[in-house]
Amino acid sequence: MKRTIVYAVVALLIVSSCNNVKQSKESKGYAEVNGIKMYYEIYGQGEPLVLLHGGGSTIQSTFGRVIPMLAKHRKLIAVELQAHGRTGDRPVDASFEQDADDVATLLKHLNIDRADFFGFSNGGTTCVQIAIRHPQIVNKIILGSALCKRSGMPAQFWDFMKQAKLSNMPAELKEAYLQVSPNPAGLQVMHDKDAKRMVNFRDIPDEQVKSIKAPTFIIIADQDVIQPEHAIEMHRQITNSELAIIPGVHGEYIEEITTLKSNSKEARFVIPMLESFLDKGRRK
Repeated sequence: MKRTIVYAVVALLIVSSCNNVKQSKESKGYAEVNGIKMYYEIYGQGEPLVLLHGGGSTIQSTFGRVIPMLAKHRKLIAVELQAHGRTGDRPVDASFEQDADDVATLLKHLNIDRADFFGFSNGGTTCVQIAIRHPQIVNKIILGSALCKRSGMPAQFWDFMKQAKLSNMPAELKEAYLQVSPNPAGLQVMHDKDAKRMVNFRDIPDEQVKSIKAPTFIIIADQDVIQPEHAIEMHRQITNSELAIIPGVHGEYIEEITTLKSNSKEARFVIPMLESFLDKGRRK
């Protein structure tokens, strides 16, 4: 039976001593994946959880603040997708379907048969495609601000994307890319491919979304770029799903890099909630 969790608190006064926890990587590397070199990092031990970053982002710019929390109890496999961060590119347009296939191939390379998945924003849409295209490798999925339909965005978003320019990209994301990429010129390429992918975005058919059988946790902010109504629609379509609507803006619930100026502490509340979902029904 579905449970809908709507959190309408105005402020979250949760303080944690893990602000300054260092991220101790167990390993990092590259794998040859469908014609590109894909970069990954592995943290912690336990059940595997794959982290899929947002558009225009890196592992650290999306998940840097929450990796220390999540790595306490599970094995994290954080990846950078085509043309992002340290991962190579291929001479074709980016697509969520190809990203899903790349992640599936990477896990095969790492000898991981099944895993949980946590995707944020574009990574959330990639996560949807993984659940549709590669259900055999999926245990549970967390969809953070994922998009399945064009109607999930305000109409003005699509007009903005048609005029998207690198100069309008958040400075934090540009800096994060340049800090890690061996190819500074790739910043423009990444931007243009992400923008084109969104301009050409097509609805994921209802029957495909409804075909998702993996236990699913849908999370979104009440002032998100994605409209909360879209998350509610996804919740109704995915039979075995739960929904949380968290106060804040896009990515604030995981303290994504562009939200840090708000000094929010939502992740200290949200991560235990996500871990509870992942642990549910598992032997201790």
